[in-house]
Amino acid sequence: MKLSGKNAIVTGGTRGIGRAIVLELASLGCNVVFTFQNSEEAAKLLEAESQKFGVKILGFKADASSYAEAEKTVSFALENLGGLDILVNNAGITKDNLLLRMSEADFDKVISSNLKSVFNYTKVSLKTMLGKRYGKIINISSVVALTGNPGQANYVAAKSGIIGFTKSTAKELASRNINVNAVAPGYISTDMTEKLNEQQREMILSQIPIKKIGTPEDVAKVVSFLASSDSDYITGQVISVDGGMVM
Repeated sequence: MKLSGKNAIVTGGTRGIGRAIVLELASLGCNVVFTFQNSEEAAKLLEAESQKFGVKILGFKADASSYAEAEKTVSFALENLGGLDILVNNAGITKDNLLLRMSEADFDKVISSNLKSVFNYTKVSLKTMLGKRYGKIINISSVVALTGNPGQANYVAAKSGIIGFTKSTAKELASRNINVNAVAPGYISTDMTEKLNEQQREMILSQIPIKKIGTPEDVAKVVSFLASSDSDYITGQVISVDGGMVM
């Protein structure tokens, strides 16, 4: 298998895109530690589902916005998997509102959960990756980081920050054989999009040249490509998985 013997951390791994990434990496032979914050039952279900792949898949309860908990996650992964080759920074939240109505607390919480978490896990993972002169870091951004979106100033600021962080760290780490890239999903079928009414769905589809909403697996396949040796000559890039929304 393409990722046989590799070890990964995926933050925010129990739902939607994160869950699909965990399963995709596992299907390719990769051992995975995934983080979760509240969904303990979902974490156990994911561990159980992943057993069919014959690799180690372990959940670890952690707040991705906490540097100390990032340290604990990496220590747990090193102890239980024996190494770390791949980091997928996927954890994130939304607290949408128009800027005039957005509270300072909601702005800070989204920046901390979505952007600072990427700093936390990347920095903590680097000691291991630099030591072996190998690593694949994939950061999950969003197409709204490229277009903006009303009512999401906090979320867009965080996701745009991820792109800048990706490009800067890619330049710092390229000479150490560590690739850093970002994936920018568009409209993906998740719990949130399932709640859309028909009018909202039609409005979204009108913006997508391919005329369909993507799946978490569409994103996961791009992540697995960036995690594999097939992407060894790619770094500092942002790959949109959006059906052609942003060209």
